[in-house]
Amino acid sequence: MIKKALLLLLMVFVASCSANHAVVRTTKSDPRKSETPVVQRVRKPIYRPATMKNPVAITQKDSPTLGNYSNTTEVLEATTRVKVTTTMVLAYIENYKSVAKDNMIRTGIPASITLGQAILESGAGTGPLSVQANNHFGIKCHKEWTGPSIKYTDDAEDECFRKYNQPSESFKDHSYFLTSRPRYAELFDFQKDDYKSWAYGLKAAGYATDSKYPDKLIGLIEKYQLGRFDAEVLGKEYVPVIVNKPIAYTDDVQKYTVIKGDSLYSISKKFNISIDELKKKNNLTENTISLGQTIIVK
Repeated sequence: MIKKALLLLLMVFVASCSANHAVVRTTKSDPRKSETPVVQRVRKPIYRPATMKNPVAITQKDSPTLGNYSNTTEVLEATTRVKVTTTMVLAYIENYKSVAKDNMIRTGIPASITLGQAILESGAGTGPLSVQANNHFGIKCHKEWTGPSIKYTDDAEDECFRKYNQPSESFKDHSYFLTSRPRYAELFDFQKDDYKSWAYGLKAAGYATDSKYPDKLIGLIEKYQLGRFDAEVLGKEYVPVIVNKPIAYTDDVQKYTVIKGDSLYSISKKFNISIDELKKKNNLTENTISLGQTIIVK
């Protein structure tokens, strides 16, 4: 009995000591939680007017005829309306001049026309169609197009425009577009460096609906001296175009100063006046005009 009593007392003593010890719990971190910050993915807007990828540095030697131009802002409007700087346009030209010259060698389309149209239609690479779809010429899908496309409101709402993987594909397709359609066939009868006839011919063939399209195109070609690339391909000496203010107003008389490449035909188209009326207003007996000559157009 004594042994049992002692054993019972010992058991009570051990139990009491165990109850006074703190209980230590080991915890594991929740595998669903992490101390690493969570990065939320944000989808950037597709259209963001900006400078082009890997722009080429422009210096005075790249375009010596632009010495009087500061880095001004101008509005380009064809399939879209954007504001660009002179530096942006020059960078665009440097990036794509080789593509335009190669296309001229292959197809006969003046490099000046290709570059001029690309600058105008794409906003020097900043317009929504060029940013979203690499479409630098505003070419619509048309029934034969089976490639990727994008919806964009131009002449009508949500029109179908072609989409390309690379800008170079757009340049190549532009050349094919002009060479494969009968309505543009007459353009190839013009001299390869006659950009004025090409500009008016494109409008006449229905490339653009804008009545001022030829003037816009010619203005860009002459401002940025794009004809020099035609001369390089043809192996000719390039004579820089003197870009001045050719239209002058005196009372009710409107005058125009003849510049390189002008003809009575091109002037008549520019001012929507017949050749006979031009000759009558200026007392001309022949169709010959000279550089720097002042012509009354109104």
